[in-house]
Amino acid sequence: MISEGGGDGPSFALSEDQAFLRETVRRFAEERIRPGTFERDASHEFPAEIIQELGELGLCGMMIDEAYGGTGIDAVSYCIAIEELARVCPSVAVTLSVTNSVACWPVWQFGSEELKRGPLREMASGVCLGAFALTEPGSGSDVAAMRTTAVRDGESWVLNGEKAWITNAGKARYYVALAKTDPKAGKRGISAFVVPAASAGCSTGEPERKLGLKASRTSAVLFENCRIPAASLLGTEGKGLNLALATLGHSRLGIAAQALGIHQRAVELAVEYARERIQFGVPIAQHQAIQFKIAEMATELAAARLLTHRAAAECHGKEAVKYASEAKLYSSEAANRAVFESLQIHGGNGFSEEYEISRLYRDARVTTIYEGTSEIQRMVIARSLLS
Repeated sequence: MISEGGGDGPSFALSEDQAFLRETVRRFAEERIRPGTFERDASHEFPAEIIQELGELGLCGMMIDEAYGGTGIDAVSYCIAIEELARVCPSVAVTLSVTNSVACWPVWQFGSEELKRGPLREMASGVCLGAFALTEPGSGSDVAAMRTTAVRDGESWVLNGEKAWITNAGKARYYVALAKTDPKAGKRGISAFVVPAASAGCSTGEPERKLGLKASRTSAVLFENCRIPAASLLGTEGKGLNLALATLGHSRLGIAAQALGIHQRAVELAVEYARERIQFGVPIAQHQAIQFKIAEMATELAAARLLTHRAAAECHGKEAVKYASEAKLYSSEAANRAVFESLQIHGGNGFSEEYEISRLYRDARVTTIYEGTSEIQRMVIARSLLS
């Protein structure tokens, strides 16, 4: 964590609690998650039992107050935990990141006491997962173009529409869903709701067959005259876009941390392979071309980690959104460069699914896309500087 280090400047060392958390999560990931990772990726199997165990460890509501079922750790510690999970299995990491950051967090920040005592407590305590239903078939980065509607009917809201590419859909008990409550008001007519997945009229499509993150669950969510209680409104009517942007601004910390875990493992695999692979009579680690690649990967990893931890440490500050976008932009793109170079070092073997780097190469790609593309991050950063 970045903290004051006395007269010599800031300290970048982890606290004792953060170091303990890192070792605990790493040990669990190596002993419990890594066995079977290859098989789950190949079969698109959702690791339900592992997710349940992570919930029991308190990793489903890491930043949420203990009063609402969470563990109440700081954002840097959250990033450390997500990084360690992603280092072994990015599919598990994104499952946990979503329920923490785009399901628990907005309910904690904007929800009524009833929503906090009910759905939030269940998600944060690991009883169930949550999901964020924002993207639609025709509405991605352009949130205001969404077509899902919510109409007030007495003591209920009735939702109609389709959401797309929803992580944890079909596995989540609750969705934080965005819908237009006043279609004529454009982006000022969007509201947020906590929708129980078991609600009549709420259903999920078939799981997406994805390039990477194959052991995570992603599918469409359909609302067909889905009736929910009026108390399901999250925050203030008409302020849903602000809620969504605040949530995404915070959740980008988790994506940056996922990228760090992938990047870390890509470096480890490159170093291991370079030491073992013999070409021209010596390990390829002795060739300067390989050394330069590894040096560049390691340096970018260090920079990405500092950016991410800085953004996490400043997550309540006035420049929190900009810092999070910088961390997400740089970490995700650096991770993609790292898996490219690591696979290149592996040569033809890296192209084989038998080698771990081939999975990481696929898993890394989406980090520059979800929770806001790299292009959106550049817009956020530029606007914060120019406005």
